[in-house]
Amino acid sequence: MTEEIFKRDAYVSEFEATVVSVSGQEIVLDSTAFYPGGGGQEYDTGTMRGHKVVRTERKGPDIVHIVPGSDLKNGDKVWCSVDWSRRYDLMKGHTAEHLLFGALKRSCPELGIVKIFITEETKCVTVDRDLDWETIRKAVASVNQTIKENRTVSKNVMSKDDPGLKDIRMDMEKIKGSEITVVEIGDVDSAACSGTHVMETEEIGAILVHEKVSAGKDGFTIHFKIGWDAIDRAAELANNDIRISEILGSTPGDSVKAAMNLKEQADSSRKAVNTVLSRTLRELRGEDVNGVTVYGGSFPAADKKTFVDASDRFRASGGVSVLVSSGSSVSIFVASGSERVVSNVILKRTLDRYGGRGGGTKEFAQGGIPNADDAENALNDLVSDVKQALTN
Repeated sequence: MTEEIFKRDAYVSEFEATVVSVSGQEIVLDSTAFYPGGGGQEYDTGTMRGHKVVRTERKGPDIVHIVPGSDLKNGDKVWCSVDWSRRYDLMKGHTAEHLLFGALKRSCPELGIVKIFITEETKCVTVDRDLDWETIRKAVASVNQTIKENRTVSKNVMSKDDPGLKDIRMDMEKIKGSEITVVEIGDVDSAACSGTHVMETEEIGAILVHEKVSAGKDGFTIHFKIGWDAIDRAAELANNDIRISEILGSTPGDSVKAAMNLKEQADSSRKAVNTVLSRTLRELRGEDVNGVTVYGGSFPAADKKTFVDASDRFRASGGVSVLVSSGSSVSIFVASGSERVVSNVILKRTLDRYGGRGGGTKEFAQGGIPNADDAENALNDLVSDVKQALTN
């Protein structure tokens, strides 16, 4: 069994150990400060007698170091160095994640955690529901206050039977063994965790949530940055806010309100365009081609549903329709109620001519081409192809 130095002191980055097992590029030592990953925190890297340790992982009672191309053998004494810059960043990120989720959960007690991901490049936590930006802002402010107060971070090992665990944030199903390591951050947060952490919150520097994205069925992923990365990103976002304010003709403090007003106007305009376009499509007159009515036209950009509904209506009546929607790019909808016109085949010919992409079935196909200047030519080509199919 490997002695786990990182458990008693996460700040140890250099140490001497003895090689107890070598299997290809897998090296097991009698003791190690390399963290094998866990709790959402990525594994450590570094060097072992000058050889690169590219990964560390846990295998049963041992911790395996992946060391490609080494000449190490059983019994060798080796001097090892953990990549401290990387490890310290992960320690700070992991402690920040505890604080962030704890603050979010205080605002939303029913909030559940789905996944944690802490690497040098990406730091995020996936939660089981969406949270508004005001809730996130308040949580970040709370975390930064805790960072400024420089709360002590401590680790304690507790038995699974300890009644004190009822107040600890944990997922008992994921915990193996009879003991649980609990990370306490002052009187602010307590959670079961096997990862490495800083000793004082001030070491984190600062935290900033800079993105929230859908994680599908898992919920939403909240991305954050720490330290100077957080400060640099905050400065960049502040500059963007100033630029947006100038464009909207508002002050930086009012840019959100101005943007919301602009969105309301855009939504209202879009609704009006869709209403008028829907009426126009209903009144569209087709051309009889060998017993089949062919509908075609080029229209301003509008909601996709408006064109799909019209296409379904023309197809259901036994007709063939070619509808082109032109804005910054071009969307094309082809529908056929005739066995003689295969929608996806007709569409593909035009897409190939104009560098577009799309697909569908013989009854309905849709796609787009990148250049709005090609809209009319594409429409003419499509209508011509449809007429040719109906007259052959």
